[in-house]
Amino acid sequence: MPPPPISPWSSQSEREAERAAKREAVLRTAARLFNTKGYHATSLDEVATALNVTKPTIYHYFANKDEILFECTRRGLDAIIEASRRTAAQGGSAAERLRGVLTVYALTMMDDFGICVARTQDHLLSETSRQQFRALKREIDALIRQLVVEGGADGSVRVRDVRIATFTAAQALNGLGNWFNAEGPMSAPEVAEQVVQTLMAGLTGRGAATD
Repeated sequence: MPPPPISPWSSQSEREAERAAKREAVLRTAARLFNTKGYHATSLDEVATALNVTKPTIYHYFANKDEILFECTRRGLDAIIEASRRTAAQGGSAAERLRGVLTVYALTMMDDFGICVARTQDHLLSETSRQQFRALKREIDALIRQLVVEGGADGSVRVRDVRIATFTAAQALNGLGNWFNAEGPMSAPEVAEQVVQTLMAGLTGRGAATD
């Protein structure tokens, strides 16, 4: 008995994977253009041209440019939250876990979506997107703040004010998305290591490390 003919149509899982890959390509391309040219100066026509598709094709995946911008920032913030939760749940002192979380945060802020987070002023988003954007940032703040509090309890972190310490660390890491240059003399992991080392020196009360 001959084998059944192979269907020329993709399976449901293959179609879903293909759609997800194309959606990801739209987001990644848009994020890079937003980061380079700015949100207002970037049109969906330019995103479509960069992807070698027509503008209506973009609308198969996103309703408008605001939705694309929010999804780019959500990707960056979600990456920080998910990795930070895993790191925070690991063993070791609170300072050790805090170092891990700050390192993940730093590395994400030098990726396309993290840079988009750093360079997006929330007034650019619609009211609904703005609320979600702020909620995600508050969640990250809470994760860091909790580790600082735990560090005070176990003696591995020493700060005068938890809120100020948390805010200062977050602002320093957010800044990476504005000044890091991938073509500069240091790689993203090298920059992350030095920035986090500097922050931890202050958070642990031990001063800057010396060679």
